[in-house]
Amino acid sequence: MPEAITTPSGEGPRVALFVTCLVNVMRPAIAECARELLLAAGCRVEVPLRQTCCGQPNFNAGDREGGQALARHQIEVLEGYDYVVAPSGSCVGSLRHDAGTALADDPVWGPRARALAARTHEVVGFLHDVLRFRPEPPSHRATATYHPTCSGLRELGLREQPKALLGRIPGLEWVPLPEAETCCGFGGTFCVKYPAIANAVVEEKARAVEATGADILIGGDLGCLMNMAGKLQRRGSPVRVFHTVEALAGRLSGPALGEPGA
Repeated sequence: MPEAITTPSGEGPRVALFVTCLVNVMRPAIAECARELLLAAGCRVEVPLRQTCCGQPNFNAGDREGGQALARHQIEVLEGYDYVVAPSGSCVGSLRHDAGTALADDPVWGPRARALAARTHEVVGFLHDVLRFRPEPPSHRATATYHPTCSGLRELGLREQPKALLGRIPGLEWVPLPEAETCCGFGGTFCVKYPAIANAVVEEKARAVEATGADILIGGDLGCLMNMAGKLQRRGSPVRVFHTVEALAGRLSGPALGEPGA
């Protein structure tokens, strides 16, 4: 079996696409769109087949030993690439910060963890800040609003980059989301530990999304998007939910999260 699925393109950097658990199981189209955008930017894209969870659930639950084991595994799998790129701010945040913190005192793994952190990026930030790539998405006439997920915003500083690239989609009319920087209530294991609080938070978020009058909600982390899409659908809302890379790759006419065929 090959070590990775390889799609060479141009003479650009060799990039490992870190798919993430949720994307792999729940919405593989996000990985496909991320790959399309990276190829369009001239990258040589590989999907390492031995990649597993980033370890974030372990660290969030206090399982430091399990998190360290996963971190060491990812370091071994992802070494040798120019960059590691993922369509998830939370997973990138874990690879950048959790792994380095957990292995900081290890004389062997600490430096390797820091080296991995330095070359790991969320896909939209990577396209905008590192590659200076400006996609040319197809036109789509609709009204859209944007939710900046917590990890991307607070851990990675992804504030203007997604808006800059999404603003290149012809036909989309953007409306601001009230309290946009307020958490949607997902919070990884938070929604499992405190379901009543998480449900109340996402109820407020859903009402805010509906108040915009937008046809489409876009964001950068699948866990958060699933949380918001689920609540919107249970409320009978017609708002359709997509990942940022799906919008940039021209998939807004396809099935949204939770729709048949998604």
